[in-house]
Amino acid sequence: MDRDDEPEELGAEACLRLLSTVPVGRVVYTEHALPAVLPVAFEVAPDGRLLLAVRRGSATARRLDGTVVAFQADRLDPDTRSGWSVLVHGRADILRDPEQILRALRSGLRSWVGEPDPVFVALAPELISGRRISAAGRPVRHS
Repeated sequence: MDRDDEPEELGAEACLRLLSTVPVGRVVYTEHALPAVLPVAFEVAPDGRLLLAVRRGSATARRLDGTVVAFQADRLDPDTRSGWSVLVHGRADILRDPEQILRALRSGLRSWVGEPDPVFVALAPELISGRRISAAGRPVRHS
């Protein structure tokens, strides 16, 4: 393997910056004692928490509330075999503060299925890791 092919480990700030460039990621949680993975719309809040938009009244919202979850997002280019991936672990809690909910609504964040009145789940990052890889001899496309 060429030195250029080795993944670059990313710091927390770089990871959050990259996360802010994509609208959808995957939340990993436990359902009936098994891992479950669900694509969700999200945004990085100014305080560094991830705000996930899920369907109101969904079992997913109930299962996420008050639990430790993982969240993963990436941007990969199959042609150049390059890109990045970020993984976040932390506690998820349904937003209940009316001001925070209003702020999330004003930002335009909506659930991936397009529900106009989503539930917002705040994920407070405790562990953040990321990697970027570029194909040998090809520049990394920064997003």
